[in-house]
Amino acid sequence: MLDTMTITKAFASVCGAMLVLLLGGWAAEGLYNIENHGDDHVPGYAILIEDEGEAAVEEEVVEVAFADVYATADAGAGERLWRQCSACHALNGNDGVGPHLNGIVNKAKASSAGFNYSDTLASMGGEWTPENLSGFIENPRGYAPGTAMAYNGMRDVEDRANLIAYLATTSE
Repeated sequence: MLDTMTITKAFASVCGAMLVLLLGGWAAEGLYNIENHGDDHVPGYAILIEDEGEAAVEEEVVEVAFADVYATADAGAGERLWRQCSACHALNGNDGVGPHLNGIVNKAKASSAGFNYSDTLASMGGEWTPENLSGFIENPRGYAPGTAMAYNGMRDVEDRANLIAYLATTSE
């Protein structure tokens, strides 16, 4: 049953199968490889762009004044947003990593007694009006360069308005 001819046929079959797999891999590599092999041709699809002379359709971005958004703000939605602030701030009059924020709307800046404010915030005058709070919450390091607040900011104007509306419901 296992004579020399049968063993030779089995070995030839295995070698033939390996040859088919190697040639198939080589062909697939040549067809689907997207590397640039040093020539000027870069594989991919050509994307046609408009000439500068043709009119391009531009999407117009309409900016809404913060006061208009704040007038219709939802304090309930702001309470849900407060959760991310509560990691560093409190509404019970106790300072944590950040100063307490109860009664912060229209309160003098850097006025939480006993809290060690950054020099930038300590030297700022005025009150935390809703507009000032919005500017600070949007980009703390842009509003007050050198601030110790490590928050990257809240970009959505509606979220900021809702959060400030919620903070306005808290009292000192």
